[in-house]
Amino acid sequence: MTIKEAPAVGELRQGSDANGIRGTIRGSAPVPLSVLDLVIVGKGVSATEALATNVEIAKTAETRGYHRMWVAEHHSMPHVASTSPAVILAHLIAHTSTLRLGSGGVMLPNHAPLVIAEQFGTLEALAPGRIDLGLGRAPGTDGATAAALRRSASHEGGDEFPRQLAELTHFLDDSFPDGHAYSKIHAIPGPVQGSSEGGVQSADRPSIWLLGSSGFSAQLAGALGLPFSFAHHFSAANTVPALALYRDSFRPSAVLDRPYASIGVSAIATEDPAEARRQAATAALSMMRLRTGQLGLVPTPDDAESYPYSPAEQEFIDSWLANVVYGDPETVTSELNELVERTGANELVLTANAHTPAVRLRSYELIADAYGLPKDVALEAHPRQG
Repeated sequence: MTIKEAPAVGELRQGSDANGIRGTIRGSAPVPLSVLDLVIVGKGVSATEALATNVEIAKTAETRGYHRMWVAEHHSMPHVASTSPAVILAHLIAHTSTLRLGSGGVMLPNHAPLVIAEQFGTLEALAPGRIDLGLGRAPGTDGATAAALRRSASHEGGDEFPRQLAELTHFLDDSFPDGHAYSKIHAIPGPVQGSSEGGVQSADRPSIWLLGSSGFSAQLAGALGLPFSFAHHFSAANTVPALALYRDSFRPSAVLDRPYASIGVSAIATEDPAEARRQAATAALSMMRLRTGQLGLVPTPDDAESYPYSPAEQEFIDSWLANVVYGDPETVTSELNELVERTGANELVLTANAHTPAVRLRSYELIADAYGLPKDVALEAHPRQG
């Protein structure tokens, strides 16, 4: 299916939660700030500890006024424990009360659309008005793992994403036309409960976002009038062209009257700039190993510092770090401001990819302090909408 064959804007009914898309600007931040946590597992750290840090990051994000927190689906990567976004999000719901939570994203080709509609309908019932459903068209893993995840050997890939998106949307809205093969199938929890005798159903449903690292999802999101999030943290060279394509393709919809684009940004702030560089290097080395098929946990700062890099490996590390924002809080916020100026992003989704859990957690606090975000958002007097 091509982009032109994707569902019409009117079929993507968002419900009353559409305002949750646009975040609130707090302090001196140029745009709303949000969080993407990959549940990083470093050397000497257990998955249990990584998931506990994930909860602490969510609590910090909520208290300090970050707008949303996302987790991303990855598979067969020892250093990333976010294989099951819906499970992690249900856990985070139990530890938060106001923070928007969602997937950044669920890789739709890996799943039956009905299953995702049921999972995120359940999350929406647990936390009404707080759930984002960010969708990606890549598998989030290697080809062999993608094949193992799919329902059959002939299961559709990324090229079928517009059709899968349309199917998912119909399940979320309970809107298959009469005569369709799925017209008698209902995603539960979902709208059919509200239309049943004596039924009561919230008007809210998960806010759909499209995610991408190239132009395809940018163009599709624009054509459908949906919010778009670009993976600047691993595809920085494509950020500006993709956002331009999104804006040029945008058509107003029931969801958005004008474009809204966020970008994922790797950012590490520490009191000591040298430590920020050491921590950022752990993620760079981990990515280099991943790209060359060397699976493992995120190395320690000492391991990254002492690694015997070849010239080609050092070139990769330097290139990777060039797109990471790291340093003391003032340096980090200055570079984030410049990034917003250069890209025109409507929201920054910060991801602290590094080895040490305490450093990752502290980074979000330091950035909040540097921007003058409230110590407790519940006590804030005059927030500004982005």
